Amino acid sequence: MALSSQRILSYIYAGITLLILVSIIKNFNSPSQYDIIITNGEVFDGSGSPSVFKDIGIVGNKIHKVGNLKSVEAKRYIDAEGLVVSPGFIDVHAHLDPILRLSNSESHVRQGVTTSLGGPDGSSPWPIGKFLDTLNQIGVGMNVAYLVGHNTVRRNVMGLENRAPSKEELNEMKNQISAGMDEGAYGISTGLKYLPGSFSEVEEVVELSKKASEKGGVYTSHLRDEGLGVIASVNEAIQISRDADIPVVLTHHKVIGKPMWGKSAQTLSLVDSARVIGLKISLDQYPYDASYTGISVLIPSWARAGGQKEFIKRTKNASLRDSIKRGIEFNILNDRGGNDLDRVQFAKVSWNKSLEGKTLKYWANSLGLEPSVENGAELVIKAQLNGGASAIFHAMDEKDVENIMKHPLTMIASDGRLVVPGDGHPHPRWYGTFPRVLGHFVREKKTLSLEEAVYKMSLLPAQTIGIKNRGLIKKGMYADITIFDKNTIIDKATFESPHQYSEGIYYVLVNGAVAIDNGEFKNIKAGVVLKKNAP
Repeated sequence: MALSSQRILSYIYAGITLLILVSIIKNFNSPSQYDIIITNGEVFDGSGSPSVFKDIGIVGNKIHKVGNLKSVEAKRYIDAEGLVVSPGFIDVHAHLDPILRLSNSESHVRQGVTTSLGGPDGSSPWPIGKFLDTLNQIGVGMNVAYLVGHNTVRRNVMGLENRAPSKEELNEMKNQISAGMDEGAYGISTGLKYLPGSFSEVEEVVELSKKASEKGGVYTSHLRDEGLGVIASVNEAIQISRDADIPVVLTHHKVIGKPMWGKSAQTLSLVDSARVIGLKISLDQYPYDASYTGISVLIPSWARAGGQKEFIKRTKNASLRDSIKRGIEFNILNDRGGNDLDRVQFAKVSWNKSLEGKTLKYWANSLGLEPSVENGAELVIKAQLNGGASAIFHAMDEKDVENIMKHPLTMIASDGRLVVPGDGHPHPRWYGTFPRVLGHFVREKKTLSLEEAVYKMSLLPAQTIGIKNRGLIKKGMYADITIFDKNTIIDKATFESPHQYSEGIYYVLVNGAVAIDNGEFKNIKAGVVLKKNAP
């Protein structure tokens, strides 16, 4: 039966209406003009997948489209021909202590870092909430998130006392961990190598970690020992994961001291075994064969219990001083000393700037002393009595560095501080971590593929820590983007001359704002303060 003309017209009108609605929806979802379009780049999206050549359209602070945008208008175009486009790098182990003074975060942003996780190794600002509010007020050059530090909380409650907490003290520490999580922390960190965390037993750490677990947090740990006791220390971290029901990150994972070179195979096997039974164990790592910390790390923890005044008292007791000296000698021979005074390099020495960049062997020679382990131990005591010093310890093997790097659950992290050129003699990782991986370990040594490296710097850390909507180039994600030349990117900072920015990074976008523009740092503060439990 033929349709009536009225019915035919109604169908036509309905069709036209539908087309109009589709057009409206399409236009709503596809703006007539983007803020930024990145064209012609080789896109590594952060997932570990092979690269694709696609355009990226940005509206405001988010990625609006990944695809063909050749016919679309934008306020600004960035031509990435011949360059790699990747998610901004996420540094899951950063010492952000100077951020109130260096809020533009230049030394990190110049590495392609758009997000950093502070509060590692058991030390964090306190109270967390007040500190984060201050950062919001002054503005930051990159996105920042924080952990709540076990050492900070223990010091708040117990000072530097070498004992187990009372029930009341433990409850107060639990309350502080919970408060830190409520104020935005992403988890708890421990520095079991450092005071006062070294005085804690595993049961204390488990109980505190449970409070972070209750609120969806992670546990990151500077292990109790990374030298002769590293196997036991990894097992301790695995126990904490099991007993506290919390994801664990073995932070700046390494095996240190000549007697332990090659033992990374065993530590990684422990990680794999723990994963098989359902525990969430991950790692992060800096791409260097030398560590950085206070010279006091060579001193037995018991000798520093109670703080500097108590240490001074003990050194005045001949018997105790001899015990301290023997402990330092042991650590020089077997741990961070690398069995050679020339492997201990001063980084920051407030009481003698001339020592910065020089070694413990140099200091001994300059004083007319034989560079023996015994004399080295005496100089370490002298340094601590003068107020301490920071040092670089050349006591790792690059083969272990590569072995750990290749593990599928290893994230790249700097363990670096924000810094400005000329400030002391820092570890080169403060300037070069991420470009070093891409240049030295990807391009030159082929330890990783480029897609693996980008994944370890972006999506893997975002997923591990629980940072939402970052670490991936995809519609709806925040526009944190790093654009670099895979053929030229390289770190320039060295142990001899550390104050050098890397090369090969041309653009960095933080929340859609261009922080590095054709290689030029723009000194903007486009970062945001991230809070774990924020709505």
